[in-house]
Amino acid sequence: MKADTAQELERIPLLVPDIPAPQYLLPWLEKVHAARHYSNFGPLVCELESRFAQQFALPQPQITTVANATLGLELVLQALALAPGSRILVPAFTFVATATAVLRAGHIPVLADVDAHSWLLTPDIARQACVGRQLDAVLAVATFGMPHDMQAWQQFEEETGIPVVIDAAAAYGSQWLQGAQGTLVFSLHATKSLPAIEGGVVVSSRPGLAAKVRQLSNFGINLDAGSGLPLGSLSATGTNAKMSEYHAAVCLASLQIWEQRSLQRKALHADLVAEMDRATGGLLGWQKPGAAGSIQAPALLCAQFPDEAARNQAEQGLTQANITTRRWYQPLLSDMAVLQQRCETLAVPNAQQLSRTLLGLPFFMDITPAQRARVAETVARSARRSGLREAPLATAAL
Repeated sequence: MKADTAQELERIPLLVPDIPAPQYLLPWLEKVHAARHYSNFGPLVCELESRFAQQFALPQPQITTVANATLGLELVLQALALAPGSRILVPAFTFVATATAVLRAGHIPVLADVDAHSWLLTPDIARQACVGRQLDAVLAVATFGMPHDMQAWQQFEEETGIPVVIDAAAAYGSQWLQGAQGTLVFSLHATKSLPAIEGGVVVSSRPGLAAKVRQLSNFGINLDAGSGLPLGSLSATGTNAKMSEYHAAVCLASLQIWEQRSLQRKALHADLVAEMDRATGGLLGWQKPGAAGSIQAPALLCAQFPDEAARNQAEQGLTQANITTRRWYQPLLSDMAVLQQRCETLAVPNAQQLSRTLLGLPFFMDITPAQRARVAETVARSARRSGLREAPLATAAL
């Protein structure tokens, strides 16, 4: 494609936030205005937490909102009361916030491999990592929203005594406790399937954990008259990580349309995968569901190419066609200089392979048929240029 032609083409973005339209937001914003309560666990935050408690079939004190999922992870690790410098198992293939939350909580990330098909750090990988080394907790990630088998993680906890936390940032609607014990931290960022623009929620069956996170999110101030401490005194060194009423309003509006939008997201994802497979003759590989099932409300589209050269060729072709892409979770945490001196890295061959072959493609609710065709045709053209004509990778739609 000639450069001047590419410049004439409209840019196709990677992601477009799917925030509720003003008519859905207005009734909730009017409630905020009427109550004149804007932060500090206001009525809409409490209503939102009640909704989450019903969804997860837990008492409301076992749910708490936070300003964002990264702070939620930090405060969950703090609430676990681990010794300073504890060693936390984390996948090498994840967003940087997973590792920085561990570091900011005063602990050491131990970077592990992921499953080659689901792209998850699994209980089996964690068991192997325990051999010959001390681990004090596991912070697994629901990669791109793929849910974990919580029964399997509960069994791991019972066998090892090591607490497990799931960074379920992108997995709202997909990751559930499934009748097991566990702790989940969700993101409500603007690019997630349940957007509050900014926000997070902690769900935990561990007694007292969510309540401790709630206290830590309010600076660590004691508000319990029966605790033996004066009201307003500091019970722990927390931070300000409370969700505002405005963000709760956006989230409550998002909940009103979430079921419909989640079905649309899943159908769109399946259609895009099918279109890419038809255009490339089955060239690409896709993340495969594990024992807990598939992603119910996809937030992005990430394709695996047969090798690094094919990925790079496609990336170049898409850039020339004014199509935005992203190398999700790349470089690996283990390859980031700022982290290398502060983490321990185990053998991560699957993660390394993913980092060489994955490419994020445009995925947003209002993508047009013409845009979809342009992406598929550009990837197919790049495949032909790289000499790839068959499908060495298995495909599986989410």
